[in-house]
Amino acid sequence: MVHSRLSVPLLSRQELALVAVTAVWGATFLVVHIAVQYSGPWFFVGMRFIAAGLISAVMFMRVLRGMTWKDIGAGTAIGVMIFFGYGLQTVGLQTINSSTSAFITALYVPLVPILQWIVFRKAPRLLAWIGVVFAFVGLVFVADPGRVGFAFGPGEVATLVSTLPIAAEIILIGLFAGKVNLGRVTVVQLLVAGLLGFVTMPIVGEAPPTFSWIWVAAAVALGAASCVIQLTMNWAQRSVSPTRATIIYSAEPVWAAIIGRVAGDRLPAIAIVGAALIVTGALVSELKPRRRVHTSADERSVVTAMEH
Repeated sequence: MVHSRLSVPLLSRQELALVAVTAVWGATFLVVHIAVQYSGPWFFVGMRFIAAGLISAVMFMRVLRGMTWKDIGAGTAIGVMIFFGYGLQTVGLQTINSSTSAFITALYVPLVPILQWIVFRKAPRLLAWIGVVFAFVGLVFVADPGRVGFAFGPGEVATLVSTLPIAAEIILIGLFAGKVNLGRVTVVQLLVAGLLGFVTMPIVGEAPPTFSWIWVAAAVALGAASCVIQLTMNWAQRSVSPTRATIIYSAEPVWAAIIGRVAGDRLPAIAIVGAALIVTGALVSELKPRRRVHTSADERSVVTAMEH
């Protein structure tokens, strides 16, 4: 007789590392929200990731001499996704609080299996579609809690769009994991994201900000955090699948909400319901049925006889 049940395996060392960086990742929302009150979003993205790239370059100085075109190509592809994802998220944090941003960003989780379907022709399972529905309803509640509808402001729209490149980043990291040098790719992707941030400034008409120790400290701190986050993701996803990793990443908005709450963010009740639906959708989309086979008494007796 065959029974089916839903199960989530115990965490490995790599998965525990992803849990730790997810908590750090959740804390960055509030830091960015404060920093962009003193700096333009694209300048801050440039500073943040250039700082991260330089820190990682010092860490991996010995292996940079063996840089290959494959390392550069993989790092550039991931870096472009980081630039778009974090850049649009930073733009959104100018006008929405850190908790709202984190929960909207969590939509990238159910997007991962859908993008894998589009790119790799791997159809999502039923649970993935159910997760998308949960997340979509939750988005409606979070983005417009006063009047349930689609009157998104520019901050919500920018954050919503940012979920696409963030999901693509997760898939690319999984695609290149184990095929390129970890240190070299980490350096390239962070420097590419930072350089693109600075290049975007004249395109959108953003001027350099007035000097402030607030954005300097935030950029350096987040640069170090980004280095640790990207390095850990690249290392851990060598053995953790993109879909498995996204279950862990789905806790990111929970950490952000806890930290935001301490800092004074107060989400309305309906927005909290929406946030819970988004996280539920993220988790449901990654649950996998596991088939368990029950052997009959006769089958067990045969096995026992063979063992003896």
